[in-house]
Amino acid sequence: MSPTSDDHLEQVTVRRSPKYSVFLLLGGAVGLLVAMILTFLFDGTTQESPNTGLVYSQMQVFGFLLLIFVSVGVALGGAIALILDRVYARRARTLQVEHERIISAD
Repeated sequence: MSPTSDDHLEQVTVRRSPKYSVFLLLGGAVGLLVAMILTFLFDGTTQESPNTGLVYSQMQVFGFLLLIFVSVGVALGGAIALILDRVYARRARTLQVEHERIISAD
């Protein structure tokens, strides 16, 4: 016997969506860059901290800034991805497609 086909029209919604992982990684990378710039641009590590009375090395200051700015960068990257996702959701289009299923008669 020959195969038969079952086809019908369906409506589908087509829209773009941002890749969240790319935005999160890019935000973290920007945070890393900002922490690096602030660490090596300003030299405040030779002075004693007024809160703890300790002198922090440049790598300790970089670590503190890295924790703060990478977290903020990841959060901002995620927020930008969410905003873009909402914008793209408004621009979604509904299309009609033909769905075809071939049924083999064995």
